[in-house]
Amino acid sequence: MQAAARPRALIDVVLPDIPSESLAARVAVDVGLIVGFALLVALCAQVSVKIPTTVVPITGQTFGVLITGGALGSWRGGMSMLVYMLMGMASVPVFAPGSGFLAEKTFHLVLPWSGSDGLVWSMASGGYIVGFILAAYLVGLLAERGWDRRSTVPLAMLLGNIVIYLVGLPWLAVHIANNEGLYGYFQSQGGANVLDMTLRGGLYPFIGGDAVKLVAAALLLPGAWALVKKR
Repeated sequence: MQAAARPRALIDVVLPDIPSESLAARVAVDVGLIVGFALLVALCAQVSVKIPTTVVPITGQTFGVLITGGALGSWRGGMSMLVYMLMGMASVPVFAPGSGFLAEKTFHLVLPWSGSDGLVWSMASGGYIVGFILAAYLVGLLAERGWDRRSTVPLAMLLGNIVIYLVGLPWLAVHIANNEGLYGYFQSQGGANVLDMTLRGGLYPFIGGDAVKLVAAALLLPGAWALVKKR
């Protein structure tokens, strides 16, 4: 009895002939997809909203990360976010706009381009960027098992979002505890201790925005599958 084939990610259905191509062609396509989706997340990062009570802005990055994982699958999704992180660490301005730029405005939509860069371990928001890699891999893994085309798609997106916070929040807490400027800033916002400051600065302000991005990603992927099936 022949075993049932494991469900594939969306990109494997959109480009079904790639496995039959030469190795060079497959590598070229994979590299193009990985870099292309890294640039998509860079574009999403330019949709930014400043929050007065935290140094971390609301951006479209999470939406881009969830779509990347769902569309590319596990290894390509994770690699795409790794490339995104390395681009920013190599001085390519792909991260969200810096606090100095956003100090002059509340909302920023792509242009003029004001991406930032830097070494993630020196950034208070660096943990979220590292979390992008794990989230894209997890969402991609679930997508390969069919979670992105059934009623489980919101759960897959929620789990991806949780992974980002599991890395980002402890990372932010370490920076607050070891940076007098950050500690003083969050203390001035009413934070009682490092844990309270971390939740105030890295979680509570983003719940609403993340819910919207999660729903948008959960609608987009099944919609893309529906179009593919019609074709």
